[in-house]
Amino acid sequence: MKKLYQNDPSDMKLLAPWQRKALERFEAKIKDKEMPFPCIPATQGFAMNQFRYGFAGDPRSDKAIEELGELLAFYTESAKKYETYTSLLVFFETPFEVKESLSTDQWEELFWRQLKVLAQIDEIEWPAQIPTDPHHPLWEFCYHGERYFMYCGTPSHKNRKSRHSEDYLLAITPRWVLEKFGKQEEYARKIRSQVRKRLENYDSIDIHPALNSYGNPENYEWKQYYLHDDDTALSKCPFHRNIKASKKI
Repeated sequence: MKKLYQNDPSDMKLLAPWQRKALERFEAKIKDKEMPFPCIPATQGFAMNQFRYGFAGDPRSDKAIEELGELLAFYTESAKKYETYTSLLVFFETPFEVKESLSTDQWEELFWRQLKVLAQIDEIEWPAQIPTDPHHPLWEFCYHGERYFMYCGTPSHKNRKSRHSEDYLLAITPRWVLEKFGKQEEYARKIRSQVRKRLENYDSIDIHPALNSYGNPENYEWKQYYLHDDDTALSKCPFHRNIKASKKI
């Protein structure tokens, strides 16, 4: 059974050197006062130790996807006891040569392959109320019966620093977390405005035009999961639940 960790001294002692380094880099990024991380709810979740952390192997491997599925299933079953701002962050052991060689397009292909395989190994049916067509404005990725927003960070993102991670990273947030946040409408509106201002300062490129709000008729969640390092986006979502994923990218 894969273990979920908290950011505390007792758990840090259990980590392998690369895992500890990945978590330390993430902590430095999200606690930076001179260049505040744009996602304010994420900084709150980290500060309140409501995040949970998991680790998987080489992101190109099938084994790493199986590990991701195990971590996400376990997190799904226990997430509601982690409180309002919880998310699961999964760091992948990314070889140096892969960090240096893969382009943002190749990382994007790998990301969508992971989601395809996750859907194939999911032991619980896709929620009936969620469309299976990603080009429907109410579609979102589901696993183990739960709806999730997926954030992907890669070593190749340079202009969009908010999507840069030294190790390939998935930050996975339950929809119920986002719904709780959205219920405080005035507060949520102010926070979203502050987040956009932070993004303008944080990234060396304009805010991506795909960023939008779930449920809006013109919004597609899949476009926000993996943002390009420029203003472009795929015209069609690569995710299809009923199509078998290839074994290699």
